[in-house]
Amino acid sequence: MTQIDIDRMHRLAPVINALPGEPVPYYLASGEGERHEVDGQLVTVVARTQDTGGLFEAAFILGSAGAHSTGSALDAVQRSFFVVDGSVQVTVAGTSRILSQGDSFHVAPGESLEYRMLGHMTRLFLFSAPGGALADLLAGAARTERHLFTMDSLNPGDLQLPEGIDAAASLDLPAGGGGYFLSAGGGEHRAWPDALNSYLARPANTGGRYFAVNTLAAVQPYIIRHFHRLHTENFICLSGRVWLWVNGHEVLLTAGDFLHAPAGTVHSFAIGAHNTQMLGLLTGGVFEKFFDVTSEPTQAPVYSEGLVDPSTVIAGIQANPDLDLQVVGPPPERTLAPGL
Repeated sequence: MTQIDIDRMHRLAPVINALPGEPVPYYLASGEGERHEVDGQLVTVVARTQDTGGLFEAAFILGSAGAHSTGSALDAVQRSFFVVDGSVQVTVAGTSRILSQGDSFHVAPGESLEYRMLGHMTRLFLFSAPGGALADLLAGAARTERHLFTMDSLNPGDLQLPEGIDAAASLDLPAGGGGYFLSAGGGEHRAWPDALNSYLARPANTGGRYFAVNTLAAVQPYIIRHFHRLHTENFICLSGRVWLWVNGHEVLLTAGDFLHAPAGTVHSFAIGAHNTQMLGLLTGGVFEKFFDVTSEPTQAPVYSEGLVDPSTVIAGIQANPDLDLQVVGPPPERTLAPGL
């Protein structure tokens, strides 16, 4: 990990709608980033290793029915894919499933990967650590300024499916490494006040490279302003509205928007629309404990308004001073109402 100058990081305004080329805070609206076209797909790169201090890469992949990719087995790279829209047939290490919006699939180092998009305008989000997945995905790609793929390379025969595919993914998070498929609403659920955090990948599933948490939340104000010394956080709005306060600058995330907050970035977030969904991808495993000690386990795949006492979060923080959480002040001032 690149050494972070904490004082400098506190003073940086987020770069807007551009990849910065260094590990600093930045925001990309949906569709912005470095765009490439390959095999009937538009790949929009939202994080390169030079933007993340070598920690990870990330991209949105958009395609039509029939668009497909046969990826290499990458020996040292952990990959997680999240189905944002549409449906896709996926084969990981010889096991095939048909997945749809909200499902995810996870590819361990050394495992083979193939996928074929089944629905028009299917969109995937790829997160991989460390680097290497983008070079494999973009082999033979061409840079483009367009925001949509072309249909030139698609063959209707690509939609034909082999027989005997089990369409079901699992609702249960596995205990350790190896590839797996996870259905929408699956994972390990932790209840927060008026919110549900669901582990889609724990550090044990990724070799300690990162973990993934899907948050489903009601409208709620900003949390305390804070930063982290030892890990990087990434926020992707899947639906609804998320306000991010970043080193004194306010940014609104709507569906498809991405924000990168390296270690040392002072930040806070608020939820601006009911039933907002936000995907968080956090490097390493140091902050995993935070979600465990500030929440209550639940089997429900949705939150219950008023079920969890807000003091649960504060008590968990106060009882665990070893969390990678540096509080710098109260929540930013903003009064949120639905639709703001």
